[in-house]
Amino acid sequence: MAAICFTKLPNPSSTTAQQALNRQRHQHITQPNSLIVPPHSLNSFTSLPFSRKILTTRLSTHLPISATVLSSLPTAKPERFGSSGEKVPKWSWKAIKAFTMAELEARKLKFATTGTEALLLGILIEGTSVAAKYLWANGITVFKVREETIKVLGKADMYYFPPERPPLTDDAQKVLDWAFDHKLKSGDSGGEVTTSDLLLGIWSEVECPGHKILAVLGFNDEKAKELEASTSGPGFIDG
Repeated sequence: MAAICFTKLPNPSSTTAQQALNRQRHQHITQPNSLIVPPHSLNSFTSLPFSRKILTTRLSTHLPISATVLSSLPTAKPERFGSSGEKVPKWSWKAIKAFTMAELEARKLKFATTGTEALLLGILIEGTSVAAKYLWANGITVFKVREETIKVLGKADMYYFPPERPPLTDDAQKVLDWAFDHKLKSGDSGGEVTTSDLLLGIWSEVECPGHKILAVLGFNDEKAKELEASTSGPGFIDG
């Protein structure tokens, strides 16, 4: 009788096959770009050793309050200070946010530049500062300012695509400079330049669109003095 030989087939669960499968899985896990994380497994994703670094890096590259915004805001010049130890005022977080909202509003209105009217809208849209609350309390709202802006400057071309960051008009730049200098002259150089300084700066530029809009909506010198008196104390916090 002829002998029948059976060749032993590879067992999928053998040690060699299992090691190869483990290597494939390991390579897949250590490739961040190929990792697909379903919403329900977010907790397990954050427990992986590399996840915190990747998550932080990706968030930091997609959150814009960038240096480009801050570079548009005036800063202290050396000749303004007599002593090197004197504190330099910085822009408050709410003032920076109001400025960012002003740029967005200029784009929304399809304007080629960010003017004083956009700065005024930025203060109102930010909404939580003392200046914004004061304007709202006196009946000066976002909707009214938008209407007056169109009356003063006219409607923009609906097919025009404004730049991502519309440059400041000369009037708007003067307002920012005025706000910064006003904080320096107040004697509270260690404090922050707030949205109240920004609003008073708009009011100081008599020929600018922002001033004209404020005047039409009932803002006047008396209200400006009232706002300044309530926000000019040392250590004032814009909130």
